[in-house]
Amino acid sequence: MPADTPLPVLDLAHLAAMTGNDTDLSLEVIGIFREQAQLWSRLLDPMSETRQWADAAHTLKGASLGIGALKLAAACERAEKAGRAEAAPSKAHAAVLLSDVKEALGETLEAAARAAYDLASAARRSAS
Repeated sequence: MPADTPLPVLDLAHLAAMTGNDTDLSLEVIGIFREQAQLWSRLLDPMSETRQWADAAHTLKGASLGIGALKLAAACERAEKAGRAEAAPSKAHAAVLLSDVKEALGETLEAAARAAYDLASAARRSAS
């Protein structure tokens, strides 16, 4: 993807590839992601220890890559790299990085909810 192309919030083709186009599995993966996001987002606090939020960003990055949430993964990677750098970022810089992660997470959770709804609706239509 060219550098100036915005990353997708949720790449549904990636999700479909990761789940073998299995609707039930896609819904399960989205559900697991939403649970993990809720858990790990609580640790994205710039006032906490740097290692804590860097670890949370790392875990959230992995979860987001699993469902094709590339914009969130990129924001998490930036935060993780800053948190693992030799010199820890200032609290203000950490706050900006983690705000970017939280914003991307909000967009991703909205997109995941829409995708889950669409997948479930399509499954119901094809079953009837």
